[in-house]
Amino acid sequence: MSTVQHPDPSDRPARLTVGVVGAGRVGPALAASLQLAGHRPVAVSGVSDTSRRRAEAMLPDVPLVPPAEVLQRADLVLLTVPDDALPGLVTGLAETGAVRPGQLLVHTSGRYGARVLDPALRAGALPLALHPAMTFTGTPVDVQRLAGCAFGVTAPEELRLAAQALVIEMGGEPEWILEENRPLYHAALALGANHLVTLVAQAMELLRTAGVEAPDRMLGPLLGAALDNALRSGDAALTGPVARGDAGTVAAHVTELRRHAPQAVDGYLAMARATADRALAHGLLKPELAEDLLGVLANRAVDGNGTDGTEGTEGNAR
Repeated sequence: MSTVQHPDPSDRPARLTVGVVGAGRVGPALAASLQLAGHRPVAVSGVSDTSRRRAEAMLPDVPLVPPAEVLQRADLVLLTVPDDALPGLVTGLAETGAVRPGQLLVHTSGRYGARVLDPALRAGALPLALHPAMTFTGTPVDVQRLAGCAFGVTAPEELRLAAQALVIEMGGEPEWILEENRPLYHAALALGANHLVTLVAQAMELLRTAGVEAPDRMLGPLLGAALDNALRSGDAALTGPVARGDAGTVAAHVTELRRHAPQAVDGYLAMARATADRALAHGLLKPELAEDLLGVLANRAVDGNGTDGTEGTEGNAR
C-alpha cells in the first residue's frame, strides 16, 4: 500500500473542478488522484459501455456527459484519448467554441507535446502535456501506482509551475521533455514496457509448451532480478548464450522455436542480434566467438548444430 501523503486540501486554497474527456484506463485514474489532492471531478465523457462502467466505478456520482459539456463544467480538463484521435478532438473542441479562456487543458499522450493543443491555445486555453510513464489497468490500483511515477511534462515556460504542481499533487515526479523530443521519449518507453509484455507472454507460452505448470512463478524471480540488474548496471548486466557467444545453443533455440512457435522466431532473432551488438560493443562477447553466432542469427533455417541445414543442396550458393 502506498505511504505517499497527499496534500491536505486545506493547505491549498486554489481547488479546481476537473473534467475527463475519454474514460479509458488513464483519465479516471488521474481524476481520482486529483480528487485525493482536493480537486473536484465534475464531469466525464466516455463512448463505450466499458469506459462508462469504468468511469462509474472510479468516479462514482460524477455525471457522464458529452465532451463539450465536460469543458463547460470544468476548470481543468483531462484529454485522455488515443494519440491518433487527439489532434482532431482538440481542433473540433476549439472550432465549436467549447474551449473557455483560462481553462487548463491537459493531454496525456506520450507522443505529443504542447503544440498539439495550439487550436485550444488560440481559443484562450492553457496547454499542458502530462504523460504518466506507467501502465494502467483501469482499476483503483492505478491511483496507488502513481505514487513516485515519473511524468513526461511539456508546457510553455509560464505554465511550468502549474504543470509541476499538478504532477506532484498526483504523487508523481515531473521530468521535463522538450517538444521535439516527445516522439523519441515515447518510443523509448514503448520499447521498454510494451515490448516487455509481449516478450514475457511469449516466454510463458513456451514454458507451458515445455511442460512447466506455473511459468509465472518460474519467471517472476528471474525477470525481477534481470530488471533490477539492468536498471543498476545497464549492458554490464547482459548474460546468457548470446552474450557468451554460445552459437550452438542459440542455434538449438531457433530450431525449437521453428518447430513449436514459428511466430516467435523473428522476434528472438531480432533481439538476439541487438543483444550481440551490445555485448560486442561493451566487450562482453569475444570477437572470435561472434562470427559463428552472427551466422546463426542470419535468419535462415538452422539445425541444432549451428549449421544452416541446407548445405550441399542446390540453390544454396552464396
